[in-house]
Formats: sequence, structure tokens, C-alpha cells
Amino acid sequence: VPADRLHLTGVDAADRLLAEEPLALLIGFALDQQVPVQKAFSGPFELRARLGHLDAATIAAMDPAELDRVFRERPALHRFPGAMASRVGELCRVVAERYGNDAARIWRDATDGPDLRARLNALPGFGDMMVQGTLAILGRRLGVDLDGMADVMPSYPTLGDVDSAEALARYQAGKRAYKAQLRATGQTFRP
Repeated sequence: VPADRLHLTGVDAADRLLAEEPLALLIGFALDQQVPVQKAFSGPFELRARLGHLDAATIAAMDPAELDRVFRERPALHRFPGAMASRVGELCRVVAERYGNDAARIWRDATDGPDLRARLNALPGFGDMMVQGTLAILGRRLGVDLDGMADVMPSYPTLGDVDSAEALARYQAGKRAYKAQLRATGQTFRP
């Protein structure tokens, strides 16, 4: 049974939006860089409040300077509002043009797990870690069940394992400890 919310923000309405609105989930992942998880995944909720919608084609068609202004409005939607406004605009362009303005088609139309992984990898700003986290949330929390999905699921803890505020706190503490261990040994994380 798909979850009715993702426990990533600490704000019930924002957590529900992530589960109900596919574009919100993708925007949250796009913003999940160099800010706390809660800040990144609250971004789509705040963006919708500022714009009055989360429509990919409308966002993609916005004057980039206006989208930048919306991201910079206090409190800024991200630590790097200009870069993230641009990234979200690019993401929305791909969703509008390649997926008929329906972000859910990225997974709904995928032929199998590897195809879904390739579709996510092709999204602007989506590196391996974001793709793995998105796959985990889609498969473990939102009920996406494609042939070969088990073959592309991450074998390490991701946001897809978070099913409560407590689980998010455990995930974040574990990630901090793991990164500290890697730094101490001169290694870098590679999914």
C-alpha cells in the first residue's frame, strides 16, 4: 500500500504533498544538496505556496529571473537559490516536454527497473545518490513495482527506509557518522 505521506520534512502537509504530487518529490530531490533533508523536501511545499501551483509546464515557461526571485524570497528556498531555481526550471522543462507535463509518467511508463533508473539518471541534476534515493522511495514507500526493480534498489540505507520522524533522525545520524568515518580514512562515498 503506497504511503500517504513521506516523513521527510516534519510538516504534515509538506510530507503529504511529497507522496501525492510526483513533481513535488522530484523537486525535493533536486533541492536535496548541501542543505538538511527537511529544508530540501519542504521546498516543493513552499514553492507551491509562493506560486499557487506546482505545474511543470508553467514553471518551465517562467522568466528565469522571476523564478530566481521566487527562490530568493525570504526565507530562501535553498542555500543556493539561484542555482536551484535554474535546476528546478530545467527539471520542469524535461517533465513538461518529455513526459507530457506528468512527472508520474517517469515511473508509470517505465518498462522495468533498469529503464526507470535510466529515466531518473537523465533528469537534470540527478546523480547516482539522488537516483538511488528516488528509486528506494518509489519502490519502498510509494508502491512502484516494476520487473527488475529489486535489481536497481540500493543495498545501503536511503531516504526510502524512512517511515517516521524517528527513522529520519536515525537515518541522518547514521549518515553523519558514516561520512565522518569516510573523512577520517580519506575515502569518499560512492553508491
